[in-house]
Amino acid sequence: MGKGIVDELKKEFEIEDEWIPYELHPEISKEGDKVSDLFPGMSVEDMFKNLNNMSNKYGIKFSGVDLISNTHLALLASEYAKEKGKFHEFHDKLFYTYFTQGKNIGDVELIKSIAESIGLNKDEMVKKLDDGSYENKLAEAKKSATHYEVNSTPTFIINDKYAIVGAQSIESFKNVLNK
Repeated sequence: MGKGIVDELKKEFEIEDEWIPYELHPEISKEGDKVSDLFPGMSVEDMFKNLNNMSNKYGIKFSGVDLISNTHLALLASEYAKEKGKFHEFHDKLFYTYFTQGKNIGDVELIKSIAESIGLNKDEMVKKLDDGSYENKLAEAKKSATHYEVNSTPTFIINDKYAIVGAQSIESFKNVLNK
């Protein structure tokens, strides 16, 4: 939903967005885990109902699938896409595949398919993922997250001064951006 908010704000404000590859839950298995196991006692059905109510105005629909993916490979692949000038296109497809279709973006075959669908060289990408070309980007993101005290996503850092945590109202963002 954070992406929907940013896209909406871009209609009114001049925004240069930089998505940082922060791995919030590195402990998630490569096969993915259940959201309900990660957050016991929370109603996954209610969570998705709430998310869908909030995200409707941005044209985003959450699948409701009880899955949390290990995002490590997806984050690394996003850095490859960024290097090739196709970050936003890759990011859009990755988000749609995960949040709307409910697929496991920790699956390298799925990531390769997404990359290929937007004209990226999947073999070159996998080689760079395997040789650790982008691991330093994730390490830098972790340091940055520690500096800004990020413990939840999405977290928006505006002009290195203001932090907005979570999918807040568009008015909250406008208030900060107007400052």
